Amino acid sequence: MRRKIIAGNWKMNKTPSETVTLISELKPLVDNKDVDVVFCVPAISLTTAIEAVKGTNIQIGAENMHFEESGAYTGEISANMLTDIGVKYVIIGHSERREYFAETNETVNKKVLKAFEHGLTPIVCCGETLTQREQGVTIDFIRQQIKIAFLNVSVENAKKAVIAYEPIWAIGTGKVATTEQAQEVCKAIRECIAEIYDQATADAIRIQYGGSVSGASAAELFAQADIDGGLVGGASLKPDFGKIVNYNK
Repeated sequence: MRRKIIAGNWKMNKTPSETVTLISELKPLVDNKDVDVVFCVPAISLTTAIEAVKGTNIQIGAENMHFEESGAYTGEISANMLTDIGVKYVIIGHSERREYFAETNETVNKKVLKAFEHGLTPIVCCGETLTQREQGVTIDFIRQQIKIAFLNVSVENAKKAVIAYEPIWAIGTGKVATTEQAQEVCKAIRECIAEIYDQATADAIRIQYGGSVSGASAAELFAQADIDGGLVGGASLKPDFGKIVNYNK
């Protein structure tokens, strides 16, 4: 049985002082021993967040990182900078990074490899646009993203990865893929991992659904055979996140 993982992607929200306040409000709401809980916060708030969650079940993740060790990359953050302060997870290849900051499948792959090199758990994002879904190429497009993202990733590391399927048309729109749509794609992702590696690896890897997940939709989504939790955007900044984490209660 794969352990559920529910991560909040705060995006570009909350100052360091606001981070302390929000974590204080959320801490008693997200205490679920059956779930791995991750807050992925803006870089400027990482150290503040790590201090604020001490003694809780919450882990802190970054929203992005560079694939080089160091160098002339103004404004970027390296994997060893993240691990040095205690970051455990990092979101890689979010659709907003791909759309607004020109990230490609190839740079996603480089980041995944670097994350594993430094002991970080990557949350590897994939997802299709509304046009791609309407044209019937969703599965083909997702498989391409996954195959390139996991290029040269070892079996041992692949088993530890987290994949987040987020239909782009459902991010921040209030639209949610139907349970059947979400399960269909997450199942296809697991089958793709089995093709790349083997069934044991596919059975071990955790696959999240993301895209306007709410306290009302979480239980049904997370009950699906191939959905192992959620990558949650807007709702992770509100008390409703507690209902999502405690979907099984």
